[in-house]
Amino acid sequence: MIPLSVLDLVPVREGGTLGDAYAASARLALAAEKAGYNRFWVAEHHAMEGIAGAATSVVLAHIGHATSTIRIGAGGIMLPNHNPFVIAEQFGTLDALFPGRIDLGLGRAPGADGRIARAFRKDLHGAAEYFPQDVVELRALLTGDPPLPLSATPGLGADVDLWMLGSSLFGAQLAAQLGLPYAFASHFAPDHLDAALALYRQNFKPSAALKQPYVMPAMTVICAPSDAEAERIASSQLQAFVRLRSGSPGKLPPPIENYRASLPAPALAMLENIGQASAIGSPETVRDAIGRFIRRTGADELILAGSTFDPDARVRSLQLTMTALSD
Repeated sequence: MIPLSVLDLVPVREGGTLGDAYAASARLALAAEKAGYNRFWVAEHHAMEGIAGAATSVVLAHIGHATSTIRIGAGGIMLPNHNPFVIAEQFGTLDALFPGRIDLGLGRAPGADGRIARAFRKDLHGAAEYFPQDVVELRALLTGDPPLPLSATPGLGADVDLWMLGSSLFGAQLAAQLGLPYAFASHFAPDHLDAALALYRQNFKPSAALKQPYVMPAMTVICAPSDAEAERIASSQLQAFVRLRSGSPGKLPPPIENYRASLPAPALAMLENIGQASAIGSPETVRDAIGRFIRRTGADELILAGSTFDPDARVRSLQLTMTALSD
């Protein structure tokens, strides 16, 4: 079986607090470590009351102290929002605290609208155009190749694994040119998955960090003892997705029985589209769906997303999934 990893949005549920969300993520990371998952990533989102990972490096420090061996990282840092020097310092600090365990996934989308751009006091559209140069600069700040006039301390010499993230062909092309491992956000944007992986593999140039292409697509995975229970638990994630795409995001809602039956045709079509990169069901159902996805993508590793209203349900989902795939 290929390695499995975890993507956590640090969800804030209805009736819950930020403190609850951070505590649940730390418990989830420890459970993932015990179950044998390879890495635990947190994603950067801003001004979303249902997602608590905005200060990503701070959240990672919290998770690092709750665990001991699992790799932890950003999936990802939206680099147009930041100065590469500051990110080098932050992740250099994380590497000093948790040596040999830090991943840094980089994305081009700002993950923010115009209001956030004003709050950041940045031209995010313009910053996105400089994304390739910023990635190269950040890598140089960490590796010292090429040498820069000013060293990041901490940062220079840090053992941080850089990844390129993407949901389109742009990230695939850049990851190939720079010889970086590539993670694709197929759990919410699967349309360009096959083309992006093919482009990445065809154009990959070996680097000092990576000799062969390495891809890690994302899946939404919710596993429970039965298909019916998994579908009920997954309805919280599905509601959140429909609300987000409808322009009314909020905190993670409680599950609803037969949620799909209540939806109009456009919303059902939207869920059907993202469902091509999901596995919701019993251990047998999830094992079969993941197996088909691996055969489709030739993935070297999978990263599993999927928020649940009850944090214990996500812990159980990870445990059942790992057991099902290990049998």
